[in-house]
Order: sequence, then structure tokens, then C-alpha cells
Amino acid sequence: MTKLKAQSRKILGKKNKLQRKNKILPGVVYGHDFKSQPIELDLINFEKIFKEVGMTSLIDLEIEDQKPIKVLIHDLQHDFLTNKIQHVDFYKIKAGEKITVEVKLNFVNEAPMVKEQGGVLYHNLEELEIKCLPENLINEIKVDLSRLKTFEDMIRVKDLKIPEGIELITDKEELVVQVERPKTTAQLEAELEEEKEKEEVVVGEEEKVEEGDEEKKESLDKEKQENETIKK
Repeated sequence: MTKLKAQSRKILGKKNKLQRKNKILPGVVYGHDFKSQPIELDLINFEKIFKEVGMTSLIDLEIEDQKPIKVLIHDLQHDFLTNKIQHVDFYKIKAGEKITVEVKLNFVNEAPMVKEQGGVLYHNLEELEIKCLPENLINEIKVDLSRLKTFEDMIRVKDLKIPEGIELITDKEELVVQVERPKTTAQLEAELEEEKEKEEVVVGEEEKVEEGDEEKKESLDKEKQENETIKK
């Protein structure tokens, strides 16, 4: 099992900004029957581990010299400009208690209708919500695209191979993926014409606004001149 070391965090609030500059990532651990604990860890090491395990693999988190606890990466906060990780939440797992997580779908092989007929893959789902015991957690669920042999074929959640011990939360009838027919020249031209019309409407509305602003300005100038004439 993946191991990760952390330290108790005494610096809280806005002061964490300096810590981030020093490649120290603030975080918190919480869970059932577990007192919330602020922690900090090495940012570079965390990013490396996160790329390997994602959010659906158990991690042995060792906080200083304490006994390691089993956790999941529960939430990440990113800087809205740089998209760099700013904070991490860990959820402590309770033995024997089922947990609900979202597992990514891994699309494998190639759809014959894409390769042979120029079809376009339409992905309706990228993840599935599941519920299971911690020991039954999985990192991904494979979706075999080679099954899409006609434009009428589709893969639904119920068609996927789900390991034992995994309970599906996502609706089994939900569409996962299908191949759409390639658009004809006429359809593409119609879409381009529609986009052109939309742009013309937008430009027209902008011109109306500018004309309205100009008329309003002229009206105000006229009113100002009349007021000055009355004063004289």
C-alpha cells in the first residue's frame, strides 16, 4: 500500500501562503470517530503520489511518529489562476464501513465504426459512482470500445464488467458511450451558416446599443443646452 508522511500543522489561515511558496502543502484529516487534524506535507511528493493512486486508492498516512492511518484523498483545492494544488482533504477510513467514491472509466481498444466509417465517439460518462468496502476499492473500470460495431450499438452502465463486492450507485441504464454518424457536407455547411447568423445577430445588437447610447447622449446634451439658455 502507498505510504505518505505528514506533519502536524500549526500554521493556519492566510499564513499558509508562505508555506506553499516553500513547497509545503497544507491539508486536513477527518472521518468518523476521528477528531479533525490539520497537517502539512511535501507538495512535490504528494503530487507524485497523487498521479499514481488518484482518489480511489487507500493510502497509509503517517503523521509524525503516530501509527499510520488508512485514508483516501477526498478533496483537492486548486488555485483558480495557476490550477496548482493549494489544499488537500484526507478522509480516514473506518474498517468494515462501506464508502462511496467516483471511479474513472478507462476506454480501451478502438470502435470499428470510428476506424472504418469515420464515426465520432460520444462519451456520456467519464466516471461511475460506486459503493464498497475499503478493501474492494478499484482504480478504474474498463470500457471495451471494440463492441461498437454499428451506429446503433451503445454501451450502457449495465454492460460493463463490475468486480464482485462493488455496488453501483450510477443508474445501470445510463448511457456510457456510443458512436455517432459523421456529419455530411450539407450538415456542416448548415452549422456554419447558423453560426454566421448568430454572429450577425450579436453584431446587430451591439450596433443598436451603440446607437441607443449615442441618441441618449444627444438628448442629454440638448437638455443641458436648454437649461443653460433658461439660466441666461
